Amino acid sequence: MVRTAAHRGPAPSVLVVGGGVAGLSVATALGRRFGRRGAANVTLVDRSFAHVWKPMLHTFAAGTRRSQDEQLPFVHQAARAGFRFLPGPLDGVDSEAGCITVGALTDPGGRPVAPQRRVEYDYLVIAIGSRANDFSIRGVAEHCHFIDDLPAANAFNDRLYGELLQAASYDRRLELAIVGGGATGVELAAEVSQLLDIGRAYGTQNLRPQLGITLIESGSRLLSSFPETISAAAADQLRQIGVRIYTDTRVVAADDDGFTLNNGGRIAANLRVWAAGIRSEDIPEGFSGLERKANGQLVVKPTLQVTRSDAIFAIGDCSSFIPPGSCRPLPPTAQVASQQGRHVVEQISRLLEGRDVEAFEYRERGSLVSLGQYNAWGTLGRHGVFGASLIKGSAARLGHALLYRQHQAELYGLPGVCALWASDALASFVRPPIRLG
Repeated sequence: MVRTAAHRGPAPSVLVVGGGVAGLSVATALGRRFGRRGAANVTLVDRSFAHVWKPMLHTFAAGTRRSQDEQLPFVHQAARAGFRFLPGPLDGVDSEAGCITVGALTDPGGRPVAPQRRVEYDYLVIAIGSRANDFSIRGVAEHCHFIDDLPAANAFNDRLYGELLQAASYDRRLELAIVGGGATGVELAAEVSQLLDIGRAYGTQNLRPQLGITLIESGSRLLSSFPETISAAAADQLRQIGVRIYTDTRVVAADDDGFTLNNGGRIAANLRVWAAGIRSEDIPEGFSGLERKANGQLVVKPTLQVTRSDAIFAIGDCSSFIPPGSCRPLPPTAQVASQQGRHVVEQISRLLEGRDVEAFEYRERGSLVSLGQYNAWGTLGRHGVFGASLIKGSAARLGHALLYRQHQAELYGLPGVCALWASDALASFVRPPIRLG
């Protein structure tokens, strides 16, 4: 094991682990505020080399967006914002010694690129995100695709395109089954359907009669975190485009031919996706000193500091925060992660300036779900001029797009996001709207 040079000294060391929605925003803001002028050494650690907006992963999986056009290399952002990027997975946290272990890196051929390293910190922000939870159901890990990160989304897209090509070439039927009726499962089903519609405009044959899409949800309705009116409208829209929906249906096993259900029935599927539940990213060792829930999420105090170390913050999907007056933790959404990221930036700034930290206050801004070109719905939340109003159609689609632009504005600044928006609009005249090869 190689030990990196210690950062402790005149300039405190702030480590941010995880370059997702929250983590990259935190590293960017702290780098601009303290890193550029040497008031702190800010380092981002991530197992991958580029950032994508996680709520967009289902579009990469379906092929209705090109992931190459939406990636932000960490090295590029680090140079612009004043932080350092250190590639590698998080292998452990030693809260008593104030250091983390960053795992070794290998190239695609398995050859070592960088050894395991220990990195010290004065303040640590853990934002490693989450993965779908297979609940240890037999066969799920071996026989299902997960849409948890960009490599997984691209792997599913490659498989989907291969299966569609086989269906067209050999006149065979393709059955896609998605387990999980939350936003990921619902939106993925719509995007795959939209892929076929757009593909026909490029002269491909009509594969809709040969493609079956099934959505399986263990609860009583889809989109359980949304109002029932939105849940019912989304289900109706999905049925109109040919998606079969099973609710109150639990999967008890998966194999290479489909799913076995709790009622003894079977759903046949050539292609299987698991998008149900969440658990924290796997960490092989070293978190024994921190309080965690059964699904791996770190338990945090009202300030978003973990319960057993004031030097460590945990935000986003990997943390469990129960707001005052509530009995349920906040949901694993980009909105929650973004607000927690902004809060942690301010709290670390206060700590670096010798001030006390403050409690996190979550403000519900509403939620949005988009079924691609077919429809979109949303709520505007309890705060704001419009109260808890419902929106649909073009207004909801615009709101969905603005969420992404708001995230880009945090990373690029307002001039940068305006330039990106204009660039995307111009590129749409020559760039195909779907992946074609």
